Amino acid sequence: MNIFEKLDYTILNYKINLSGAVIGCALLALVSHQTKAQTAGLTMPAGFKAEIIAENTGRPRHITVTKKGDIYVKLFRKVDDKGILMLQDKDGDGKYESRTSFGNYIGTGIYLKDSYLYASSDEGVFRYKLDANEHVINPDKPDTLVKGLVSRRQHETKSLVLDNDGNMYVNIGAPSNSCQVNDRQPGSPGQVNCPILETAGGIWQFKIDKMNQSYAEGVRYATGLRNVVGLDWNKQNNALFVMQHGRDQLTMFPEYYDVKQSAELPAECMYMIKQGDNAGWPYSYYDPFQKKNILAPEYGGDGKKEADSKFINPVAAFPAHMAPNGLLFYTGNMFPERYKNGAFVAFHGSWNRAPEPQKGFLVAFIPFKDGKPSGEWETFADGFSGSPEKTASGRADHKPCGLAMGPDGALYVTDDSKGAIYKISYNK
Repeated sequence: MNIFEKLDYTILNYKINLSGAVIGCALLALVSHQTKAQTAGLTMPAGFKAEIIAENTGRPRHITVTKKGDIYVKLFRKVDDKGILMLQDKDGDGKYESRTSFGNYIGTGIYLKDSYLYASSDEGVFRYKLDANEHVINPDKPDTLVKGLVSRRQHETKSLVLDNDGNMYVNIGAPSNSCQVNDRQPGSPGQVNCPILETAGGIWQFKIDKMNQSYAEGVRYATGLRNVVGLDWNKQNNALFVMQHGRDQLTMFPEYYDVKQSAELPAECMYMIKQGDNAGWPYSYYDPFQKKNILAPEYGGDGKKEADSKFINPVAAFPAHMAPNGLLFYTGNMFPERYKNGAFVAFHGSWNRAPEPQKGFLVAFIPFKDGKPSGEWETFADGFSGSPEKTASGRADHKPCGLAMGPDGALYVTDDSKGAIYKISYNK
């Protein structure tokens, strides 16, 4: 082979290699695109896929799914003057194009059980009778179960869950950060015998078959909870579990806390609640580093003094300020066995960790055994924010809020930022 033949061979070989590289890159790009499409932009464990089944729904909060796969969503803001959205996939293509709405009030809580749909406003709870297809019979005339609850434009949403004995549990969030004399003012002391706890800052129990209940007919089931948005009933041990939104702004006491400590304290806590429990707000908070309930600075604490031993400890602790808005115990059969009876938590994401990076905008999982956590929490679905940079800045594209399980065992997640609803399933 002469020099010219060698040159031709080299050029040909180069072209073949180059073509192969181009084809290879194209194939990788195609696979990457397909993978991203199959996960709706989310990162999840192997075998899981996600799809966006509805978009532009408003600001969906909590969600519930019927036995036939229809969806009810409670809206944080009205759409067409209505606050409850019913979604249906009538043509079976996986997209919920059919929409009807009812309920002339906003809110967060919604729950379906035993032929009734329960939904909350910021002041009360309503009940709708369902037909055999679990469709609302008379959407304009619900029963009023509870009325007159405190709503003061801070932690005003009312989440709810039912047990199996005819009781309903309603969160009434405290309209305060830490019950100071002057709310959120540097150095202001806490109010003695915090009066907020008389009507808020806890979980109230009501009956599901009694009309027009008020505080007088209800029971203050548990207290010392600043604000609970995510809650669920654990069937394994027949107990109420809640996720608390921890307090903010420990930097109001700079003699005890620097900005980094304020960003990382206190933990977002999961509590198992029994009647009469006190979780400590506003007198204490849970420090995940010291693993103790610490006396709040508004009540004489210095970041080290332990709180009264009467306050219960959490069963699990998560990073500060991530805003847990949804809690669901998984009882389906679609997911692998390790997920059975474990808890999923939807974290709406932080706004107040600066100058540290913001966190959250994800769905976490914590394994359970015999009604108690059996391992450390882990990230289950991430990527809702759009990018690590958007997470760090707090400018997330999507913010997880509500969780529900479908009749096939799929997991549904609402996004109350852009109004998307995700369906996460597992390929067996």
